[in-house]
Amino acid sequence: MNVNNKDINIKNETKIIFPKSNISKKDLINYFLKISNYIIPHIENRPLTMHRFPNGINDINFYEKQIPSYFPNWFDRVDIKNKDKGHTIYPICNNKHSLVYLANQACISHHIWLSQKDSLDYPDKIIFDLDPPENKDFSLVIKAAKDLKKLLDSKKLSTYIMTTGSHGLHIVVPIIQEYDFEETRSFAKGIAKKLVEKNSDLYTIEQRKDKRNNKIFIDYLRNSYGQTSIAPYSIRDKDDAPIATPIDWDELDNKLSATKYNISNIFRRLGQKQDPWKNIYNNKNKIK
Repeated sequence: MNVNNKDINIKNETKIIFPKSNISKKDLINYFLKISNYIIPHIENRPLTMHRFPNGINDINFYEKQIPSYFPNWFDRVDIKNKDKGHTIYPICNNKHSLVYLANQACISHHIWLSQKDSLDYPDKIIFDLDPPENKDFSLVIKAAKDLKKLLDSKKLSTYIMTTGSHGLHIVVPIIQEYDFEETRSFAKGIAKKLVEKNSDLYTIEQRKDKRNNKIFIDYLRNSYGQTSIAPYSIRDKDDAPIATPIDWDELDNKLSATKYNISNIFRRLGQKQDPWKNIYNNKNKIK
């Protein structure tokens, strides 16, 4: 396959990646070709961790940070010193041909840093992950999102929301790149604690699952150097290939679920409305 004048040797395109819904590697490649203009603005220039499923979602899978030696020279990358020792060369997906190449490697989920390669120590967003306990009604996650938005609105912060394609919701606050991770994590923890103090019967920031007492976990812990979050419009490893999907705040209703949008219906949605996160990085906030 030739994409942007780059020849990509597509292998095993008939291999089924999602057995229950009969989605093949070719279907994945076609999806990423079609979604490229939507996903690339959200992942470009960011170190990327690949979640790969060589033999489908019901077989062995692995997360991969280090770019393999066989990746082509044209694939963008960034060499990052590790906090302890050594270094890792991360892939960076800046264009359509790189996106297709990753799909050919059975990378279905893209987990991205909260900062960009030219300013790794200074994130350009803060993320709250609203994670429901098992068998909890999703309406409680929706309530948590609304309560969190009220709190962030009171601080006059612009906020964005996304279904994760997995279990919960992500609330994102785009920020100017003037704060390091210690500052943004401290800010996020303060917000989460305040939300829990107001609703201690519903929410928790307890890290241990066995101590959460069946409450909604307000996860601020992703706001740390080297931590990642699922990229908007990335696919998750669940039946029907659900998509991490940016939504508008007025879409928080009883019809919503974390897996509402998938590879089969996402383009119908995008044909009816523009990306709710299209201008997210034009609305960066100060947090001090």
